[in-house]
Amino acid sequence: MTTAIVGGALANKPGNGGNAWTRLQWLLGLRRLGFRTYFIEQIDAATCTDADGATARVEDSVNLAFFRRVMESFDLADSSALVSADGTPWYGPGYPDLVDLAAEAALLINLGGHLALPPLQSGPRHRVYLDDDPGYTQIWHAAGNPGPRLAGHEHYFTYGANLGAPDCPIPTGDVAWRPTRPPVVLEEWPVSAISTVDAPVRFTTVASWRGPYGPVSWGGRTYGLKVHEFRKLLELPQRSGKTFEIALDIHPADGKDLDLLRSHGWRIVEPRRVAADPAAYRRYLQGSGAELSAAQGIYVETRSGWFSDRTVCYLASGKPALVQDTGLGRRYPVGEGLLLFRTLDEACAGVEKIARDDERHCLAARALAEDFFDSDKVIGALLEEIGVGP
Repeated sequence: MTTAIVGGALANKPGNGGNAWTRLQWLLGLRRLGFRTYFIEQIDAATCTDADGATARVEDSVNLAFFRRVMESFDLADSSALVSADGTPWYGPGYPDLVDLAAEAALLINLGGHLALPPLQSGPRHRVYLDDDPGYTQIWHAAGNPGPRLAGHEHYFTYGANLGAPDCPIPTGDVAWRPTRPPVVLEEWPVSAISTVDAPVRFTTVASWRGPYGPVSWGGRTYGLKVHEFRKLLELPQRSGKTFEIALDIHPADGKDLDLLRSHGWRIVEPRRVAADPAAYRRYLQGSGAELSAAQGIYVETRSGWFSDRTVCYLASGKPALVQDTGLGRRYPVGEGLLLFRTLDEACAGVEKIARDDERHCLAARALAEDFFDSDKVIGALLEEIGVGP
C-alpha cells in the first residue's frame, strides 16, 4: 500500500475544531482513495501551555491532549506523530522510525510548509506544498521572508485559484503555482436539514475577528484584515430582519467592536464553547441554516479566487453560503446554494434570496459540494496532475 504523509499544524492550534478539519479532510480523503496515511506535526515545546495559558511541559499541555483526542477520534492514533523541532517524539513512534517512514513514502502534502524537519520533509518522492493563505504566502516569499518555508518542495498548489490572472496583483515570482480546491469528505459531512417554516434560516459562521496575521504591503498597497470587511456588514441584522450569529474569536482589546456588533443585532457565541473540536465544529455548522461570512481583506482586494474550507463544509451539509466575493464567480456557478456579495446592499439581497426559497438553495448547496469539492475528485485530480497513485 502506498504511503502518504500529511504535515500541518494541529497541536499548535488546540481548541480549534475548524483548523483540525482542514487537516482531516486531506488525511481521510487520501485514506478513502486507498493510501496508507500518516500525519506528522512538529511543535516548539516552548509554545505549549496548560488550560490557563501558562507555559507547560509538552506532556502536560493542552496541545498534546488536543492532538491525542483528535487522532483517536478518527482512528489515526497509530498513524500520527508529534515531534519537536529537534526530533524529540512526544506522540507516536521515535524519530528514526519517522525518518524511515518518510523515506518510503510516495507523497507529502505539506500544509503551509509546516513540516520542515529536513529528513521528514525531503524523504517522500513527491513533495506538495499546499497554500491555504494566498497573498500572504506569496508576498512574504517575494519580500524574502522565510516564513512560508517554500523550499524543498516539488509541487506548489494554492487555494488562490486566480493567481497569475492579469487583475490579480499577488506576486507569483519564481514559483509555478497551480490551483486546487479545499476538499470535503462527503461521508463525514452528510446533509443536515433543519430549516422549516416554523424555524427560519439562522445565518452563522466561525471566525477570528482579526485573523492570525497583520496587514501586509505589496506594490505600494497595504492589504487589510477580516475585521475591516466585517465592519462593512454591521447593519445587516437590522437591515434584513434575520438572525445572524458568529462564533467569534475576538481579543478583549476589541471590546468596542464587540459592543457594536451586539448593539446592531449580532449574536456572539464563544468558539471554544461551540467549535472547540472537530465534532463540536461539525455540530455547530450542521445546526445552522446557512453561512454568512466576510473574508480577509487581502483575499477580496486581490481577487485571489480564495475559497474557504469552512464554506465547503456548510455546502456539503446542505447549507447555503452567502460569502464575500474573492473572484469566485470565475470558477464556480453562483446564485443558487452559493451566493456572493461585495456591498451591504448585495448582502441584504442575498439574505432575502436564501430566506425566500431556502429548500432550493439547500439542495443546490449540496450539489455544489458534490460537483466541485468532493475529496475523491479534488484529491484525485491533484494526484493525477503530479502522477501519484495509491
